[in-house]
Amino acid sequence: MEYSPPPLFKQGASARFKMMVFACISIALLLADSRMNALSEVRKGVGFVLNPLQKVALLPRDAMYGMGEYFSTLSKLEKQVHALQQQQIAASQALQQAQLYQAENNQLRKLLDAQQRVPGKSQLAEILYEARDVFTRKVILNRGTQHGVVAGLPVIDNQGVVGQVTRVFAYTSEVTLLTDKEQAIPVQILRNGLRSVAVGRGQSGNLDLRFMAPTADVVVGDILITSGIDGVYPAGLAVARVVQVESHAAGAFGRVVCAPLAGIERNTALLILMSLPEMPPRPPEEEPVTKPPKKKAKDAAAAGEAPAAGTAPAAGQAPAAGAPRAPQAAGTAPAGMTPTLSLPPGSRAATPAAAPAPKETTR
Repeated sequence: MEYSPPPLFKQGASARFKMMVFACISIALLLADSRMNALSEVRKGVGFVLNPLQKVALLPRDAMYGMGEYFSTLSKLEKQVHALQQQQIAASQALQQAQLYQAENNQLRKLLDAQQRVPGKSQLAEILYEARDVFTRKVILNRGTQHGVVAGLPVIDNQGVVGQVTRVFAYTSEVTLLTDKEQAIPVQILRNGLRSVAVGRGQSGNLDLRFMAPTADVVVGDILITSGIDGVYPAGLAVARVVQVESHAAGAFGRVVCAPLAGIERNTALLILMSLPEMPPRPPEEEPVTKPPKKKAKDAAAAGEAPAAGTAPAAGQAPAAGAPRAPQAAGTAPAGMTPTLSLPPGSRAATPAAAPAPKETTR
């Protein structure tokens, strides 16, 4: 039996010959492809056949690239979202600021319009803050004595009366609002001219009409204006609107609740009326009536009246008819005459002793 090596170990042509053959084939193919483009169709076919295999081979690489791009894109998107959120917040703040400026601008325009319509001199003031006392209704303005503000001046806005200046400092002033419990203002109903006094109710933000009869002609919706009889607020300024009327038959007075028309809680600037309304001068006070003085005895005598009992007539005056004469002391002359004393010869004139007072005689 003959032994032969396996096909793997069989040796044919030499390796050098094989290399020379394949090199020649390669050179021939290169020349044919470069000169005549004979292998382009072959190349396309081979590429079409090998394309799926190439894609399968490139899947791990594409997966790595895609994963890196995904995370990088996610990071970029997060940064962009954060930046857009910051821009949105800034834009929202700018929009709110613009709306605030627009509201202030509209309010200032209305105040300037009201300043032209209000008689007398007025001054624009900005509200700095509210008073620290929570039980009062007061605000602080940025105008004081250096700007000509004095206590007692009325404060208004474009809709009506706001309050009154109660305390003044160098560069600030304190305004007590109408709704404060200690603030009162004389008003009258625009519809029928009925006068009353509006008093603040404190934290409720409303006003009360005090001392109104249950049968008074007051209905919900009536407008209250200043009457001007106090000499502080000019007449005709809007104050409040009646929102509630309660009539109690058993009581002496009814209850009328009013809501202020001015923007007490919404204002950022106010108008201070620098001049108080001119009031007519008060009439002079009447002098007290004094009783006429009592008639003297001389006037009584001239009128023919008799002096009182026990009263001697005046010197040089005759007693009235029918009146008793007063007794005279011995050696005394009647009133109005000089007494004459007769002395014996050789005797000295002695000073007469004081005569005793005569006694009263009764009839």
